[in-house]
Amino acid sequence: MTPRVLIVDDDPLIRELLHAYLSQEGYDVHCAATAELAETLLASQAVDLVMLDIRLPGKDGLTLTRELRVRSEVGIILITGRNDEIDRIVGLECGADDYVIKPLNPRELVSRAKNLIRRVRQAQVPPPVVALSKPVKQFADWALDTDRRRLIDPAGGETLLTHGEYQLLSVFLRNSGHTLSRDQLMDQIRNREWMPNDRSIDVLVGRLRRKLHDDPAEPQLIITIHGAGYLFTASQAA
Repeated sequence: MTPRVLIVDDDPLIRELLHAYLSQEGYDVHCAATAELAETLLASQAVDLVMLDIRLPGKDGLTLTRELRVRSEVGIILITGRNDEIDRIVGLECGADDYVIKPLNPRELVSRAKNLIRRVRQAQVPPPVVALSKPVKQFADWALDTDRRRLIDPAGGETLLTHGEYQLLSVFLRNSGHTLSRDQLMDQIRNREWMPNDRSIDVLVGRLRRKLHDDPAEPQLIITIHGAGYLFTASQAA
């Protein structure tokens, strides 16, 4: 199936430039000048990738990124200015996969788009069926409801995990007591793979720590092993 890309940018020149390059590569390309128009289009058809300017009139790109990630694993590449370092970090924390900096290099952007679409589609392939496991996994004072992807705290409160957070926690539970490098973590997370300069694992760890109430200053469950990776200390109850 032809990959479908949505470009969201209020600059018509950027929209035309990206539309031309991506169309030449065989993509089905759609454009929107605002986040609101993008939402209207997304409500009527699925896309593989959204290329999204951070600074949009009306609803900004960071807000749209956050909303998209809550309900979808669509690929998201942010388009940012050179001085938007904080916004880039926030964008990754909101769930973006990558970012490119203006002025744009269309060839680089097409390459990033191609790689991200491939990873998104690979993640949509269901894993092979294995022996049934317990739907609720116990660790420390917490529980993970694997059927509903919900984290259950010691008081019984429930928190919904995103797809990436759920997969990261599952990897930690399978490898409790072992230090895993960022490369090893990315290899085992089906929805994204490691890319140079990609902070996605660190961002994902930070989000999971917050949901586990694990103080990043003195973490007890997810320990940072400097120069090596991360260590998950809680083993899964039998």
